[in-house]
Amino acid sequence: MAKAAEDSSQPRLSANAWYLGERIEARQLERGETLALAPLTLRAGDRGWAVVFRFGAVVFLDVDALSEAAFIERLSPFVRGRFEEPANESVEIALDPERGDQVDASGTLVLRTIDTSRVQVVAHALAKSAVLSHYESRVAGVFDRIERLAAGLGRGASPARGGELLREIGSVLLIQTSTVGRVEITEKPEITWDNSELDRLYERLAAEYELRDRDIALSRKLELVSRTAETYLDLLYNRRSIRVEWYIVILIVVEIVLTLYQMAAHA
Repeated sequence: MAKAAEDSSQPRLSANAWYLGERIEARQLERGETLALAPLTLRAGDRGWAVVFRFGAVVFLDVDALSEAAFIERLSPFVRGRFEEPANESVEIALDPERGDQVDASGTLVLRTIDTSRVQVVAHALAKSAVLSHYESRVAGVFDRIERLAAGLGRGASPARGGELLREIGSVLLIQTSTVGRVEITEKPEITWDNSELDRLYERLAAEYELRDRDIALSRKLELVSRTAETYLDLLYNRRSIRVEWYIVILIVVEIVLTLYQMAAHA
């Protein structure tokens, strides 16, 4: 009981990540009170941090809700491809110099101290988790549509129009480009490369949010959706090819009939 009381008395902070859009043009924000670059880290609220990622996410630490909303509004002109429903990820943080950096059984992140480097590491993990949540939801929708197309084909229904399938394949390619190319879900942030303490902290967070496992699962779903859509599209094109061949056969037959008719008429 004494230990529980001691833990509850430790300073508590909250970190909140929002995946706002496809990209944030962050350079113009560097004119503010910049604490660090790559990713851009700024002061926000009375004493908190805001970490802005070019791939479209922003993470707040120790910032109240009103200040968060004001900062996001300030970001609006620089957000490209803004989402109607931004994905969100949050974590409660306890400061405890005696326990060190860890994630306890309740899911609370315990930090030995708070500084810009740790804020950036936490922000990387939260931002990537928010991105995964967004695309997991999108892939689930695409997966459902592809599943309906495949089920229809199994019942003998006519293939859908090619444009619909091409849009699904395009969605898959866009997700792959976003998660692999821009966000680099499986890559460690540069700040951890030469700092074993920060590296361990990031590994704990990556394990807590299952970043690698979720990325693998997402990639497998994308691959399955892509293969299914391409197979379905091939069937559609093959069917059209057969139809064209029949048209050609009919035209040849008609031409032969007309030729025979003309020959008979002149006989």
